Amino acid sequence: MSTNQPMLTFHDGRRAPQLGLGTWQLTGEAVVPAIQAAVETGYRSIDTAAIYGNEAEVGRGIAQCGIPREDLFVTTKVWNDRHGHDSTKTALQESLDKLDLDYVDLYLIHWPVPREKRYLETWEALIQLRDEGRARSIGVCNFQLNHLQKLLDGTGVLPVVNQIELHPHFQQAELRAYHDDHDIRTEAWSPLGRTQALQDPVIQELAHQLQATPAQVILRWHIQMGHMVIPKSSNPERIRENFNLWSLHLNEAAMDRIASLDRADGRIGPDPDNFSLMK
Repeated sequence: MSTNQPMLTFHDGRRAPQLGLGTWQLTGEAVVPAIQAAVETGYRSIDTAAIYGNEAEVGRGIAQCGIPREDLFVTTKVWNDRHGHDSTKTALQESLDKLDLDYVDLYLIHWPVPREKRYLETWEALIQLRDEGRARSIGVCNFQLNHLQKLLDGTGVLPVVNQIELHPHFQQAELRAYHDDHDIRTEAWSPLGRTQALQDPVIQELAHQLQATPAQVILRWHIQMGHMVIPKSSNPERIRENFNLWSLHLNEAAMDRIASLDRADGRIGPDPDNFSLMK
């Protein structure tokens, strides 16, 4: 299958595949076969995190996949209990050791944990890690407008990516507009809204009309919106299905119908202003 897919350029000049493999909840023996299936299909971006507990398995999958390291885009994240300058730098080295890599392509702050008031210090550490070459690009996850503005005011450096909950039922238009205004790439986690968006009657109808699956319709919506997107699966058939998007196109009417699905109560995951889980 072709590896030709859109590449997005960050404001630091580096590039990333628009579609990647998420590995949340992938553990143990499921990880390496999933990565193998993904790279055979054409994926070149793999997303993990310290809290997922699978960095060592992801590293084995990378080592065994047969793709040169320089052709892969690997992301991991610092967890909430490692905020702060020294602990963040140590946390990345621990992740690199588990992944058996010299660098990651993208290192992210997983949550702002605003009650701890340390995410600015953590961001300063990420800037140093970027300058040292251990993280090629740096970004954040789940940052709200005020969190992003604090990074800008405090360091003059904005993340290349903000990875946020984003799906048809929770579209975060105001935050995405800030991203666009500040050249931050929007990356979607939970891009399919778990099972809820897949079962939406509008998505089901569009899938029938386009002779596609509901997941393909939603993922194509993300791609056409310009989002980076990381659907996760351990099923080789679904991994291939999620990648088979490049001949699919949603017309303006279809895009408008999906835009109409946004809900004020559509958030599935935690509220970043309050989430502070440490372990």
